[in-house]
Amino acid sequence: MTETTPTRTASSTPIIEVRNASKYFGSVIALEDVSMDVYAGEVMCLLGDNGAGKSTLIKMLSGVHRPDKGTLLVDGEETLFGSPRDAIDRGIATVYQDLAMIPLMGISRNFFIGREPTKGRGPFKRFDLAKADRVTYEELHKIGIDIRDPAQPVTTLSGGERQSVATARAVYFGAKVLILDEPTSALGVKQAAIVLRYVAQTREQGIGVIFISHNVYHAYAIGDRFTVLNHGRSVGTFDKGEISIGELEKMMAGGAELDKLSAELQGIGSEASANETDG
Repeated sequence: MTETTPTRTASSTPIIEVRNASKYFGSVIALEDVSMDVYAGEVMCLLGDNGAGKSTLIKMLSGVHRPDKGTLLVDGEETLFGSPRDAIDRGIATVYQDLAMIPLMGISRNFFIGREPTKGRGPFKRFDLAKADRVTYEELHKIGIDIRDPAQPVTTLSGGERQSVATARAVYFGAKVLILDEPTSALGVKQAAIVLRYVAQTREQGIGVIFISHNVYHAYAIGDRFTVLNHGRSVGTFDKGEISIGELEKMMAGGAELDKLSAELQGIGSEASANETDG
Protein backbone atom coordinates (compact mmCIF):
# COMPACT_ATOMS: atom_id res chain seq x y z
CA MET A 1 0.00 0.00 0.00
CA THR A 2 1.48 3.31 -1.02
CA GLU A 3 2.03 5.98 1.60
CA THR A 4 0.51 9.40 1.11
CA THR A 5 1.33 12.70 2.70
CA PRO A 6 -1.50 14.14 4.79
CA THR A 7 -2.92 17.43 3.59
CA ARG A 8 -2.37 19.24 6.89
CA THR A 9 -0.05 22.23 7.02
CA ALA A 10 1.30 24.36 9.83
CA SER A 11 -1.59 26.79 9.40
CA SER A 12 -4.42 24.29 8.81
CA THR A 13 -7.12 23.58 11.37
CA PRO A 14 -8.04 20.06 12.48
CA ILE A 15 -11.52 18.92 11.47
CA ILE A 16 -12.02 17.57 14.97
CA GLU A 17 -9.84 17.97 18.05
CA VAL A 18 -10.04 17.01 21.70
CA ARG A 19 -7.82 18.85 24.18
CA ASN A 20 -6.90 17.56 27.63
CA ALA A 21 -10.08 15.49 27.89
CA SER A 22 -10.92 13.46 30.98
CA LYS A 23 -13.84 11.15 31.65
CA TYR A 24 -14.76 9.49 34.95
CA PHE A 25 -17.32 6.84 35.81
CA GLY A 26 -17.63 7.12 39.58
CA SER A 27 -14.18 6.39 40.96
CA VAL A 28 -13.02 4.82 37.69
CA ILE A 29 -10.75 6.98 35.52
CA ALA A 30 -11.65 6.07 31.94
CA LEU A 31 -9.62 8.92 30.39
CA GLU A 32 -7.20 11.38 31.93
CA ASP A 33 -5.88 14.49 30.15
CA VAL A 34 -5.99 13.02 26.61
CA SER A 35 -5.48 15.14 23.49
CA MET A 36 -5.92 14.07 19.85
CA ASP A 37 -6.83 15.64 16.51
CA VAL A 38 -7.41 14.65 12.89
CA TYR A 39 -6.95 16.69 9.72
CA ALA A 40 -8.61 16.42 6.33
CA GLY A 41 -7.05 13.74 4.15
CA GLU A 42 -5.21 11.81 6.85
CA VAL A 43 -5.62 8.61 8.81
CA MET A 44 -5.09 9.08 12.53
CA CYS A 45 -4.76 5.71 14.25
CA LEU A 46 -5.92 5.44 17.84
CA LEU A 47 -4.10 2.50 19.37
CA GLY A 48 -4.20 0.71 22.67
CA ASP A 49 -4.82 -2.66 24.26
CA ASN A 50 -8.22 -3.66 25.63
CA GLY A 51 -9.20 -1.28 28.43
CA ALA A 52 -6.87 1.47 27.24
CA GLY A 53 -9.70 4.00 26.85
CA LYS A 54 -10.22 3.86 23.09
CA SER A 55 -13.97 3.22 23.27
CA THR A 56 -14.52 6.03 25.78
CA LEU A 57 -12.64 8.50 23.59
CA ILE A 58 -14.54 7.66 20.40
CA LYS A 59 -17.85 7.84 22.26
CA MET A 60 -16.80 11.33 23.34
CA LEU A 61 -15.97 12.29 19.76
CA SER A 62 -19.24 10.82 18.46
CA GLY A 63 -21.57 12.48 20.97
CA VAL A 64 -22.34 9.53 23.24
CA HIS A 65 -20.34 10.89 26.22
CA ARG A 66 -19.51 14.43 27.25
CA PRO A 67 -16.03 15.08 28.66
CA ASP A 68 -15.92 15.80 32.40
CA LYS A 69 -12.91 17.98 31.72
CA GLY A 70 -11.31 19.30 28.55
CA THR A 71 -12.45 20.79 25.27
CA LEU A 72 -13.88 19.42 22.02
CA LEU A 73 -13.48 21.46 18.83
CA VAL A 74 -14.91 20.98 15.34
CA ASP A 75 -13.28 23.06 12.58
CA GLY A 76 -11.60 25.11 15.32
CA GLU A 77 -14.90 25.95 17.05
CA GLU A 78 -15.47 24.81 20.64
CA THR A 79 -18.37 22.36 20.62
CA LEU A 80 -20.47 20.25 22.96
CA PHE A 81 -22.38 17.36 21.44
CA GLY A 82 -25.65 16.65 23.23
CA SER A 83 -26.23 13.42 21.32
CA PRO A 84 -24.83 11.29 18.48
CA ARG A 85 -27.21 13.13 16.13
CA ASP A 86 -25.37 16.40 16.91
CA ALA A 87 -22.09 14.76 15.87
CA ILE A 88 -23.61 13.37 12.66
CA ASP A 89 -25.01 16.80 11.81
CA ARG A 90 -21.46 18.19 12.07
CA GLY A 91 -20.12 15.52 9.72
CA ILE A 92 -18.71 13.13 12.34
CA ALA A 93 -19.75 9.58 11.40
CA THR A 94 -18.90 6.49 13.43
CA VAL A 95 -18.90 2.92 12.11
CA TYR A 96 -19.00 0.54 15.06
CA GLN A 97 -17.98 -3.10 15.05
CA ASP A 98 -21.59 -4.32 14.80
CA LEU A 99 -21.99 -2.14 11.63
CA ALA A 100 -25.66 -1.33 12.47
CA MET A 101 -26.88 -3.66 9.72
CA ILE A 102 -29.76 -6.12 9.51
CA PRO A 103 -28.18 -9.31 8.11
CA LEU A 104 -31.23 -10.75 6.31
CA MET A 105 -32.18 -7.42 4.75
CA GLY A 106 -30.96 -6.48 1.26
CA ILE A 107 -27.75 -4.53 0.70
CA SER A 108 -29.49 -1.43 -0.69
CA ARG A 109 -32.02 -1.46 2.16
CA ASN A 110 -29.14 -1.52 4.63
CA PHE A 111 -27.27 1.17 2.73
CA PHE A 112 -30.20 3.58 3.12
CA ILE A 113 -31.54 2.39 6.47
CA GLY A 114 -32.99 5.37 8.31
CA ARG A 115 -32.48 7.64 5.29
CA GLU A 116 -34.62 5.97 2.66
CA PRO A 117 -35.18 7.81 -0.65
CA THR A 118 -38.85 8.20 -1.46
CA LYS A 119 -41.02 8.97 -4.45
CA GLY A 120 -44.61 10.13 -4.73
CA ARG A 121 -46.41 12.55 -2.44
CA GLY A 122 -48.63 12.49 0.61
CA PRO A 123 -50.30 9.12 1.22
CA PHE A 124 -48.72 7.82 -2.01
CA LYS A 125 -45.14 8.43 -0.83
CA ARG A 126 -43.16 5.22 -0.85
CA PHE A 127 -39.64 3.86 -0.77
CA ASP A 128 -37.83 4.47 -4.07
CA LEU A 129 -36.30 1.04 -4.42
CA ALA A 130 -35.00 1.63 -7.95
CA LYS A 131 -32.99 4.67 -6.83
CA ALA A 132 -31.70 2.86 -3.74
CA ASP A 133 -30.54 -0.10 -5.83
CA ARG A 134 -28.90 2.14 -8.45
CA VAL A 135 -27.01 4.30 -5.95
CA THR A 136 -25.90 1.30 -3.88
CA TYR A 137 -24.59 -0.49 -6.96
CA GLU A 138 -22.72 2.62 -8.15
CA GLU A 139 -21.18 3.43 -4.76
CA LEU A 140 -19.99 -0.12 -4.17
CA HIS A 141 -18.65 -0.38 -7.73
CA LYS A 142 -16.50 2.71 -7.03
CA ILE A 143 -14.72 0.88 -4.23
CA GLY A 144 -14.28 -2.35 -6.17
CA ILE A 145 -17.20 -4.35 -4.78
CA ASP A 146 -19.26 -5.75 -7.65
CA ILE A 147 -22.56 -7.18 -6.50
CA ARG A 148 -24.93 -9.17 -8.69
CA ASP A 149 -28.08 -7.81 -7.10
CA PRO A 150 -28.36 -4.90 -4.59
CA ALA A 151 -31.38 -6.70 -3.12
CA GLN A 152 -29.31 -9.71 -2.08
CA PRO A 153 -29.03 -10.15 1.72
CA VAL A 154 -26.05 -8.57 3.48
CA THR A 155 -25.15 -12.06 4.76
CA THR A 156 -24.01 -12.96 1.22
CA LEU A 157 -21.11 -10.49 1.56
CA SER A 158 -17.79 -11.23 3.22
CA GLY A 159 -16.88 -9.53 6.47
CA GLY A 160 -14.55 -7.12 4.68
CA GLU A 161 -17.20 -6.24 2.12
CA ARG A 162 -19.77 -5.60 4.85
CA GLN A 163 -17.36 -3.29 6.65
CA SER A 164 -16.73 -1.42 3.40
CA VAL A 165 -20.48 -1.08 2.75
CA ALA A 166 -20.96 0.49 6.19
CA THR A 167 -18.04 2.86 5.55
CA ALA A 168 -19.26 3.76 2.04
CA ARG A 169 -22.69 4.52 3.50
CA ALA A 170 -21.20 7.03 5.96
CA VAL A 171 -19.12 8.69 3.22
CA TYR A 172 -22.11 8.91 0.86
CA PHE A 173 -24.12 10.78 3.48
CA GLY A 174 -21.48 13.47 3.85
CA ALA A 175 -19.03 12.46 6.57
CA LYS A 176 -16.09 14.84 7.02
CA VAL A 177 -14.56 12.66 9.72
CA LEU A 178 -14.99 8.90 9.68
CA ILE A 179 -14.43 7.06 12.96
CA LEU A 180 -13.82 3.34 12.40
CA ASP A 181 -14.09 1.19 15.53
CA GLU A 182 -11.86 -1.88 15.17
CA PRO A 183 -12.83 -2.36 11.50
CA THR A 184 -10.46 -5.30 10.93
CA SER A 185 -10.68 -7.03 14.31
CA ALA A 186 -12.63 -10.10 13.17
CA LEU A 187 -11.28 -10.30 9.62
CA GLY A 188 -8.71 -12.49 7.91
CA VAL A 189 -5.84 -11.09 5.88
CA LYS A 190 -7.72 -10.86 2.55
CA GLN A 191 -10.82 -9.33 4.10
CA ALA A 192 -8.77 -6.84 6.12
CA ALA A 193 -7.03 -5.81 2.89
CA ILE A 194 -10.42 -4.89 1.37
CA VAL A 195 -11.11 -2.56 4.30
CA LEU A 196 -7.64 -1.00 4.31
CA ARG A 197 -7.80 -0.29 0.57
CA TYR A 198 -11.12 1.48 1.01
CA VAL A 199 -9.79 3.51 3.94
CA ALA A 200 -6.98 4.65 1.65
CA GLN A 201 -9.54 5.67 -0.99
CA THR A 202 -11.51 7.58 1.66
CA ARG A 203 -8.38 9.49 2.68
CA GLU A 204 -7.80 10.45 -0.97
CA GLN A 205 -11.24 12.11 -0.98
CA GLY A 206 -10.03 14.54 1.69
CA ILE A 207 -11.93 12.88 4.53
CA GLY A 208 -10.28 12.60 7.93
CA VAL A 209 -10.24 9.05 9.31
CA ILE A 210 -9.82 7.95 12.91
CA PHE A 211 -8.86 4.28 12.76
CA ILE A 212 -9.23 2.56 16.14
CA SER A 213 -7.39 -0.69 16.55
CA HIS A 214 -5.34 -2.90 18.81
CA ASN A 215 -3.77 -4.51 15.71
CA VAL A 216 -0.59 -2.50 15.21
CA TYR A 217 0.18 -4.14 11.86
CA HIS A 218 -3.10 -3.10 10.24
CA ALA A 219 -2.77 0.38 11.72
CA TYR A 220 0.81 0.85 10.56
CA ALA A 221 -0.12 -0.21 7.02
CA ILE A 222 -2.68 2.59 6.65
CA GLY A 223 -1.87 5.22 9.29
CA ASP A 224 -0.28 8.65 8.86
CA ARG A 225 -0.13 9.44 12.57
CA PHE A 226 -0.64 7.39 15.73
CA THR A 227 -1.99 8.28 19.16
CA VAL A 228 -1.33 5.57 21.74
CA LEU A 229 -3.45 5.11 24.88
CA ASN A 230 -2.49 3.06 27.90
CA HIS A 231 -4.73 2.77 30.97
CA GLY A 232 -6.72 5.85 29.95
CA ARG A 233 -3.73 8.09 29.40
CA SER A 234 -1.98 9.19 26.24
CA VAL A 235 1.51 7.84 25.70
CA GLY A 236 1.95 10.35 22.84
CA THR A 237 1.18 11.12 19.20
CA PHE A 238 3.70 10.17 16.52
CA ASP A 239 4.15 10.66 12.78
CA LYS A 240 4.71 7.45 10.84
CA GLY A 241 8.25 8.43 9.90
CA GLU A 242 9.40 8.78 13.49
CA ILE A 243 8.28 5.49 15.01
CA SER A 244 8.52 1.79 14.14
CA ILE A 245 5.97 -0.99 14.46
CA GLY A 246 7.97 -2.51 17.30
CA GLU A 247 8.03 0.74 19.24
CA LEU A 248 4.28 1.20 18.81
CA GLU A 249 3.60 -2.35 19.92
CA LYS A 250 5.72 -1.93 23.03
CA MET A 251 3.96 1.35 23.93
CA MET A 252 0.53 -0.23 23.50
CA ALA A 253 1.38 -3.10 25.82
CA GLY A 254 3.21 -0.93 28.37
CA GLY A 255 6.94 -1.29 27.87
CA ALA A 256 7.89 -1.13 31.54
CA GLU A 257 5.31 -3.78 32.44
CA LEU A 258 6.60 -6.09 29.69
CA ASP A 259 10.20 -5.67 30.84
CA LYS A 260 9.18 -6.44 34.42
CA LEU A 261 7.23 -9.53 33.32
CA SER A 262 10.12 -10.73 31.15
CA ALA A 263 12.54 -10.45 34.08
CA GLU A 264 10.06 -12.24 36.34
CA LEU A 265 9.60 -15.11 33.86
CA GLN A 266 13.35 -15.46 33.42
CA GLY A 267 13.69 -15.64 37.18
CA ILE A 268 11.05 -18.38 37.39
CA GLY A 269 12.82 -20.30 34.61
CA SER A 270 16.20 -20.02 36.34
CA GLU A 271 14.71 -21.15 39.66
CA ALA A 272 13.03 -24.18 38.05
CA SER A 273 16.28 -25.12 36.34
CA ALA A 274 18.19 -24.87 39.62
CA ASN A 275 15.63 -27.06 41.39
CA GLU A 276 15.94 -29.73 38.69
CA THR A 277 19.73 -29.69 39.08
CA ASP A 278 19.48 -30.03 42.88
CA GLY A 279 17.05 -32.89 42.47
